Amino acid sequence: MATKASNASEIQIIEIDTSTVRMAVVGRTPLILNRMWNKSGPRELLLPKGKKTAAEKASTLKHQPWDEFRNSAETFDDESSATLLAIQSTAFKKAMATAALDLPGTKKTQIGRLTWISGELVGIYGEPRIFSAITRNSDINRTPDVRTRCIIPKWAAIVEVSFVRPIMREQSVANLMAAAGITVGVGDFRPEKGAGNYGQFEVVDMADERFADITSKWGRQAQKDAMDKPAFYDKNTEELLTWYDTEVRRRGFKVA
Repeated sequence: MATKASNASEIQIIEIDTSTVRMAVVGRTPLILNRMWNKSGPRELLLPKGKKTAAEKASTLKHQPWDEFRNSAETFDDESSATLLAIQSTAFKKAMATAALDLPGTKKTQIGRLTWISGELVGIYGEPRIFSAITRNSDINRTPDVRTRCIIPKWAAIVEVSFVRPIMREQSVANLMAAAGITVGVGDFRPEKGAGNYGQFEVVDMADERFADITSKWGRQAQKDAMDKPAFYDKNTEELLTWYDTEVRRRGFKVA
């Protein structure tokens, strides 16, 4: 019995050419860290406590600013890492993609597909300080509240960006990162959100004096010491938290 010849054709896989560029960035404005996955947030989402009674409200603190400060920062567990502090690598990728909206010849979705940042976290060099500020909640009344975060007044990072060639080139990637540093930024209260100007940065040479100064002074051990005993970011924070420490002791609570 005759058999039918196979019509299957050979599939050829085109090799995708990629390249990686390491860029040094230095902060133009302070960086406010605020990680989503902190100690209390996911637990409360997974198992809400419900409304507190009047007695519970009177016996517990609404805010514990020193814990909020320490929990707001992404950190490396690996003791051999160059820094303790970090930020999600997606922050820089999203910044580049958003910056593409304002540049001719680039598209946000295209940048999202053709570029990526090495690793889950990008190490951040710089001195962490404690920062308290008045914010408004997302409820219908926009109720005012106080939030305490880790802020780094002078910061630097090394960002490794991989991209697909020849659609993207090293210069175009550098241009996107530079634009992202001015118009988008990273961290909380950044320009992308409209009202703030924190988290702005610029792309610099590895030999830049500012970059060398920050990275040489504010590595892992120096950051660990500063997180244990942080300096106040500004006078308002100092006045507020000094009052807080005195008041909670007066009321019989333990200060962290």
